[in-house]
Amino acid sequence: MFMGQYHHNLDNKGRIIIPAKFRDELGSIIVVTRGLDGCLSVYTVSQWQTIYEQLIKLPNTKRESRMYLRTFMANAAECEFDNQGRILLPPSLIKTADLSKECIVIGAGDHVEIWAKDSWENFQDVADDSLETIAESLTEFIR
Repeated sequence: MFMGQYHHNLDNKGRIIIPAKFRDELGSIIVVTRGLDGCLSVYTVSQWQTIYEQLIKLPNTKRESRMYLRTFMANAAECEFDNQGRILLPPSLIKTADLSKECIVIGAGDHVEIWAKDSWENFQDVADDSLETIAESLTEFIR
């Protein structure tokens, strides 16, 4: 399980440190892709395989399915950790998540997310303001 938040900088070559606590569970090769809400999502190779198997079940006769599959797959990249625990993010993913120097790496339960610091703070402000309302609307799913 991935949890917590860590502040790390994106260097000028597009590399970012993934916390050791996360690396241990992720393995040596990971898949990074466009996430929802403006972040990047990081998955283990086996998680990615499961996601892929679900994606290809989407009906290709529906435009939304094709758009989602293309966007998700075209933005995916396999990344390996270097000796310092960094991954090299492709420029397209850096642009997609509007990453600059200051980033936040968070544990999101079953995966890891990489956020631009400002985007994460904005997301947290919105989530904090409506957390009780959200919790009430999800009571049927959460004990």
